[in-house]
Amino acid sequence: MMRIGIVLGSTRPGRRGEQVARWVLEVAKGRGDADFEVVDLLDHPLPHVDEPPVSAERHRHERTREWAATVASFDGFVMVTPEYNHSIPGVLKNAIDLLHAEWNDKAIGFVSYGGVGGARAVEQLRLVCGALRMADVAGQVTLSLQTEFENYVTFKPGEHNVTALNTLLDQVISWSAALRPLRAPSRR
Repeated sequence: MMRIGIVLGSTRPGRRGEQVARWVLEVAKGRGDADFEVVDLLDHPLPHVDEPPVSAERHRHERTREWAATVASFDGFVMVTPEYNHSIPGVLKNAIDLLHAEWNDKAIGFVSYGGVGGARAVEQLRLVCGALRMADVAGQVTLSLQTEFENYVTFKPGEHNVTALNTLLDQVISWSAALRPLRAPSRR
């Protein structure tokens, strides 16, 4: 069965992403077509790019090796990201940039939130993920702070968001399966 990581891409105090990631997990677990797990960057404190650009076998620090093993263990990802100043959170970019091979040949979908639903952050993430040989799916969930968060704080997704999320999950799972032969150990 496919393993899909739901990456919670913010560590900021008061973040809305925890609510969103829990919702993604709840919807995803109701499907039964893959194993899903939240990967919270708070659980992976990673200093700002403190590794040389080397292969996965030569990461210097144990924390990087642990992060690499976590990322490598998944067949695909759903990235939950806010939009900060028209961009992605620095902690998320750092977590992405510390690795390379572990991201390759995996599918990725995006659930974003912010003033314009986080769309500008996702535009940038698509470019970054493409450079890592990831297949970004077309389905996307954009959550506006004005309409999907009561008083800009409490997440209250509409039914249309569940439909969009299921479309995204369908695509991530099917693309993850299609890319499986490229992830075979003999191809690395």
